[in-house]
Amino acid sequence: MDAIPAVRGRPGRPWRKPGLIQGDRGYDSQPHRDALHRRGIKTQLAKRRTEHGSGLGRTRWVVERTLAWLHQFRRLSMRYERRACVHEAFLMLACSMLCWNFLKPLTYF
Repeated sequence: MDAIPAVRGRPGRPWRKPGLIQGDRGYDSQPHRDALHRRGIKTQLAKRRTEHGSGLGRTRWVVERTLAWLHQFRRLSMRYERRACVHEAFLMLACSMLCWNFLKPLTYF
């Protein structure tokens, strides 16, 4: 949590922390909850040993869908590059292509 960079974009003091953290059952532990609570971050973590239907699926599907879209690119599904800057360049190119394909039908020229 301490390595999260400041969020830019709005005038004024930049945010150093997110307002809410969502996580699945793998992150459900009291030390995680306590550490986030001390930093003033709300948690929405699914409880272990409970039935499915925690309510995280309403917003989590956006992340899962986007990761599935990114894994359709061969160079991102299996990392072949040794240098992180090359992998990040391909990641940005893939994100640009996904945004272009998503926004292309919305243009009326």
